[in-house]
Amino acid sequence: MNDMLLIGLYALAAGGVVALAGAGALRLLRGRSILVHVLVLLAVTVLAVVAGVTTVAQAMFLSAHDLWVVLVTVTASAVISLAVGAVFGSRLAATAVWAQAARDRERHLEAGRRELVAWVSHDLRTPLAGLRAMAEALEDRIIEDQDTVDEYHRRIRVETDRMTQLVDDLFELSRINAGALHLVPTTVPLSEIVSDAIAGVAPLAASRRIRLIPADTTWPLVRAGERELARIVSNLLINSVRYTPADGTVHIAAGHEHDSVWLAVSDTCGGIPDSDLGRVFDVAFRGERARTPGTDGSGGGGLGLAIVRGLVEAHGGRVGVRNTGHGCRFEVHLPAA
Repeated sequence: MNDMLLIGLYALAAGGVVALAGAGALRLLRGRSILVHVLVLLAVTVLAVVAGVTTVAQAMFLSAHDLWVVLVTVTASAVISLAVGAVFGSRLAATAVWAQAARDRERHLEAGRRELVAWVSHDLRTPLAGLRAMAEALEDRIIEDQDTVDEYHRRIRVETDRMTQLVDDLFELSRINAGALHLVPTTVPLSEIVSDAIAGVAPLAASRRIRLIPADTTWPLVRAGERELARIVSNLLINSVRYTPADGTVHIAAGHEHDSVWLAVSDTCGGIPDSDLGRVFDVAFRGERARTPGTDGSGGGGLGLAIVRGLVEAHGGRVGVRNTGHGCRFEVHLPAA
């Protein structure tokens, strides 16, 4: 009984020293991955057993032969334990990384939702206040000059159209984010989509003295939803026209690349700051402090490019932007027909 008590005390003392050393190592490695911590814990467990056996042997409780038998057995068990620990530790580390990425994405989306609600509230409150003031002035016949009355009517129509477009954009974006967008891909001639988009944006471009220049090339066929593809091209053109100074140009071109089709819209906007390039496709990002739209209704709600990214990704494609000399280039890649 006394021998068993001494063996236990020696083993506990040796294992305790190793455990304290392991705790110190874990403290030094607290910034490392979960896999490293798992491997250190397994190594500490094995070393504690080896230290206890060696200490007991040195105290003459084990013969040399028995010591080697135990050490070989512990070593074999340690190899298996470390291998199993490495496998499960790597899986646990991957799960932790995925969970952290999901939490970061959720926080980013939540911040984006709060920012979107604040900005849309501003974008709706400001024109509504103006519409109310103009409607009251017309109703009370405070304004009698016919030119001013006509201007008030024009402004009411412009602001109504702009708010309608904002509501439509919000609805489209909510469908994309909710996964309620049901695509019906067909073979679409890109030339027709581009031609219709240019015709739709032409009045806005003409009012800002901006030339829309389609490339003189063979336009490819695209495998996409026709309505969604038209929205992608139109939003890209409208964005470039809005941010290009007067007397500027907006080029649009397309071509084949392996098994995909690329569509590029280039403008002479002067370029995008490097700090903003990664945020261009974020919801409600405009790249400017002032959010008051122009009197011609050309101001957007900052949702056009976010919708472009959502629609492109829904097709299994990708979209990007880069600076090119005096402007920037938006490039979309979609599946070829």
